[in-house]
Amino acid sequence: MRSELVGASLWEEQLYEHLVSHAQEEQHLLGPYREAATASGSAAFRYLVSLIVEDEERHHRLFAELAESLRIDAEFRPEQPRVPHLDLAGPDRDDIVQLTSRFLEQERQDARQLKHLKKELADVKDTTLWSLLVELMEADTAKHISILKFIEHHDRR
Repeated sequence: MRSELVGASLWEEQLYEHLVSHAQEEQHLLGPYREAATASGSAAFRYLVSLIVEDEERHHRLFAELAESLRIDAEFRPEQPRVPHLDLAGPDRDDIVQLTSRFLEQERQDARQLKHLKKELADVKDTTLWSLLVELMEADTAKHISILKFIEHHDRR
């Protein structure tokens, strides 16, 4: 596969090719997932696979946005990339600091509540999807905390 970037470094070309090929692989996964869910007689399987499809669609979008952002930067295009540059030290830095701190505390509180809820659902973990869904929400909350810690770390710089 040959890069379509104009004037890019070797590193940029290789990264671009990796991002594009991964996006294509993600796209190829979607068809089989959708087909499996549609063909299944299990409502639970259809529901769970639909959650995976949502994630795979988001992953595909993110890889496409990363590739296009790399193209914009490598080719010195004037437009803003979909994945913006790290600009946390801008004019609203104080607001960002306060909001990040507040959001981080809210997410940590949410993590504690989800942990408690998961314990409450222990008796039905083998008969319902509920415990799994709470576990997935715990993973999302951990992801949110990682994002906010990233903001917090880079805002200090």
